[in-house]
Amino acid sequence: MSQKTRSVPLAVGLTGGIATGKSTVADMFAELGVPVIDTDDIARDVVAPGEPGLAEIAAEFGAEVLQPNGELDRARLRQLVFADPERRHRLEGILHPRIRAETVARAAATTGPYLIIVVPLLVESGFDQLVDRALVVDCPEAEQRRRLLRRDAESESQAEKMMAAQTSRAARLAAADDVIDNSGSLEDARAQVERLHQHYLALARDMAKAR
Repeated sequence: MSQKTRSVPLAVGLTGGIATGKSTVADMFAELGVPVIDTDDIARDVVAPGEPGLAEIAAEFGAEVLQPNGELDRARLRQLVFADPERRHRLEGILHPRIRAETVARAAATTGPYLIIVVPLLVESGFDQLVDRALVVDCPEAEQRRRLLRRDAESESQAEKMMAAQTSRAARLAAADDVIDNSGSLEDARAQVERLHQHYLALARDMAKAR
C-alpha cells in the first residue's frame, strides 16, 4: 500500500504469535486515540452470512463448517485446517485477497498521524507490504501455549498445531522494527505502548514534512 492510497503518513503493522496479546496491545493504542484496523474483525465480516466468502468456504470445505443458523462454525473449520496444511492454504487463498482489499479500503478512509493495522500473519501473508513498520508483540512460547490452551485450543496437541501453523518466533522477531515484550504485567505493556506512541508520532511528523 503506497502512502498515496491512505491519508495518514505512517502505517504500523502489529503482529505476533497466536495468544501473545495482540488485541490487548491494539486496545492500548486505541485508548491513546490511534486508529486501529484489525484484520481479524475484517476476516469475520467477509464470512458473514450472505457474503461470497462464506459461500466459497462452504463450497470448498462442505456444509459441515456451517452452523444450523447458516453462520460459519469456526471451531470446526479450525479443526480441519490446522490438521491439514493444504486445507489451511486453500482457506487462506479464499480469505486473504478479501481481507487485503477491505484493509486497503479502510486505511484509505483513515485520518490521523498514524494508524495500527493488526495482522496476525503479517510476515507469512505478504501483508507487510501494506505497512511502513512491523511491530511484534512477543512472549515466551511456554506462556503463549498456556494462554492458547486457556483461550482457544481444545487440547495441547491442537495448541501445538496452531502455533506451528504460524512462522517461528525467531522469524517474527527478525522481521520486527519494534517489539513489545508482553510477558509481564499489563502496566509493563502499557508503558511500552506509550513509549512507542511517542516514537510513532515523531516518525509521522518527519514523514509528513518529507511529503
